[in-house]
Amino acid sequence: MKTEKVLNIVLMVLMALSAFLMISLIANISNDNSADTGMNAWLNTNLTWSYILLIGTIVIVLLFSLVQTFRNKEAAKRGLITLGCAIGVFVISYAFSSNELPKFFGVERFIEDGTLTIKVSKGIDTLLIASYILLGCTLGATIFWSAARMFKK
Repeated sequence: MKTEKVLNIVLMVLMALSAFLMISLIANISNDNSADTGMNAWLNTNLTWSYILLIGTIVIVLLFSLVQTFRNKEAAKRGLITLGCAIGVFVISYAFSSNELPKFFGVERFIEDGTLTIKVSKGIDTLLIASYILLGCTLGATIFWSAARMFKK
């Protein structure tokens, strides 16, 4: 109960600080962005605070998930098997992806301005193939378990 009380106090302090920063930003809004350095300072402060909250949240989530994983060995084993399967899907997808640039109408413009490179094309191809593999696995599992349930009855 004591830990819950401390966490509630910390949450209230973070919410109060966030509300203060947001109200200060809203109070300093003006139409002339170039001349008003105060508004830019408040905007930068709010963005920095958002980054701090985001990074803190990520660290806390990762920390608690690791602690919970190592407390339960069965959960750790299942998690590692799932992670291994996900890595396997992406390795297979990367192996099957193409090293060529795509050929479609207007592709020259993207190649010339540098937004489409061989590396970008291979990454897109890898993610598409991974999506197809996962879609196939999902459909296969759905059909298998539906058929297994029908024959079981």
